[in-house]
Formats: sequence, C-alpha cells, structure tokens
Amino acid sequence: MKYLEELREGDRISGIYLCKQKQSAVTKNGKPYDSIILQDKTGVLDGKIWDPNSQGIAEFDALDYIDVVGDVTSFAGARQANIKRVRKAEEGEYNPADYLPVSANSTDEMYEKILAYVASVKNPHLNQLLQKLFVEDQKFAESFKNHSAAKTVHHGYIGGLLEHTLGVVKLCDYMASAYPVIKRDLLITAALCHDIGKTRELSEFPMNDYTDEGQLLGHIMIGAEMIHDLIREIDHFPVDLANELKHCILSHHGELEFGSPKKPALIEAVALNLADNTDARMETLTEIFSGKEKKEWLGYNRLFESNLRRTTGDL
Repeated sequence: MKYLEELREGDRISGIYLCKQKQSAVTKNGKPYDSIILQDKTGVLDGKIWDPNSQGIAEFDALDYIDVVGDVTSFAGARQANIKRVRKAEEGEYNPADYLPVSANSTDEMYEKILAYVASVKNPHLNQLLQKLFVEDQKFAESFKNHSAAKTVHHGYIGGLLEHTLGVVKLCDYMASAYPVIKRDLLITAALCHDIGKTRELSEFPMNDYTDEGQLLGHIMIGAEMIHDLIREIDHFPVDLANELKHCILSHHGELEFGSPKKPALIEAVALNLADNTDARMETLTEIFSGKEKKEWLGYNRLFESNLRRTTGDL
C-alpha cells in the first residue's frame, strides 16, 4: 500500500484506507454514484465510485476502514481516485495509527512547554485562570493535546492545536521582550487561550469536522465564552483586565471579514493577530513545500494569491 501523498495521476491505488466521509449522489444523467474521502496519516484523497451497485462494491459506511482498488485520475487540477472495487476491512488488517495524521513533535513535550509559559505569567488573576484551564481541567488538557488547529489549511493533525498555540506563544514572547510597551502577562495569556474554542468547534479524530456548536458560533465566540465562564470562578478578577483579555480573543483574526467580531484596539491584540497569522502562514508553506512533488513552481495558491516557487541554490 502506498500512502496517499505518494500517489500521482496514472497510479494504481490498492490498499486499506480510512473512509473519512461518504455521500451518495446522482449524476446529471440520473445515475447514482458515491463520493468518498479516503484518509491516512499523510492526508486525504477525494474518491468516486461511479457504479455503486456493481458486484465488486461491498457495503461500508463513513469511518470504516476499507480495502480499495482503483485508478488515480485528475479532476479540476486535483487528484481523484476512481474506485473499481471496495470492501470493508476486518479488525487486525490495519493499524489505526497509520490513518490519523499526527504532529512530528511529542505532545507531552509540547505541553510541558505550555505549562512553563503558564508558570511564567506573574499576574495572580491571569495565572489563576491559566492554572484552572491548563493544569486543573484534565479533560480540557487531553482534548487540547489531541485536537487539530483546523479542518484543512494548517496544523490539521493530532497535536496541531497544541503545536500552533506553542508557535504563537513563542512569537508573542519575543514581541513582548522586543517592545516593552506590551504587557507580557496579558499577551502570553491571550496567546495561550486564543484558540481554546477549537476544542469545541472541531470534533476529535478521525472525524476532525465542524460540530453544530462550531458551525453556529465558531471558535472565536466559543473561546471568549470559555474565558468569560472561567473569569466568573475567580474572586475579584478586575473588570478592565477581563475585558482586555476577551478583546484579544475576539479580535485575533484581525479583520471582520476573517471572522473577528472586533478589530484589534490594544497593542497586545495587534501582536496576537500578527503572531497567529505568521504561524498559520509559515506552517501552511511548510506543509506545501514538504510535499513529495519536488518541482520548482507549485502553481497558484488561493491563500497567498500568488504562484508559489521553491527556493533554489545552495544557501
């Protein structure tokens, strides 16, 4: 079996993969077909079963591990699997760890670094809030370790939310040291908490899809509500500090069209937005350039609104 990232147009696909999604549909000519998404730890691949009633197509559902045979084609510039045969795999034929994308970094080691940043926050109210969330709430801690930071685009793997948060905190820590006007405790707390709403916006793997709460509210609003509820548990939490922290959460996407209910008004909010955007974009580029395809020009990317090219030469 080849991993999905290794497959190219013209290749034969043969092996066991996780069926992440399955949907029945009808062509313009009225013929039924199934649209599925295959997944392994290297990514996902769109698949089509054009004759779902044929003899070689057995019954299976979404989240089943399935043994597929077919051809890799191209549609609208993207790879697609044209599946000819499929059956539901039996337990013992596969290792679930091969089908879930996981961070290359240890989640335990990354979380220890998160806890070190928690301990570095000296303001007693902010420290108490962080302790309640990252130390005392073990259910949240496990969810935070295992969640992705996104369904697609960047950090879309187990440990991705933890890895992204740590990256943002590191950038914020640098900015706080470089620009003394920044209140470090506020910025570090906001950085640690900016995406906590994603633990409820996205479901856990193998689904890694939007929950009803996530669809209706989004992680920014969910995160602000989580912070609001935690603050209510802390005696004499200053109102101004509470509002400033919640503002950083609400404005961390920077622009209204990017989902932020408010634009940044505090220097800490601006710093958080810059750090969040920087880490997300650098990870997106890292994932793009780490692909198996080594051609120089990689084509137009909608996120960057540019044709992307690898750096060449010995530097």
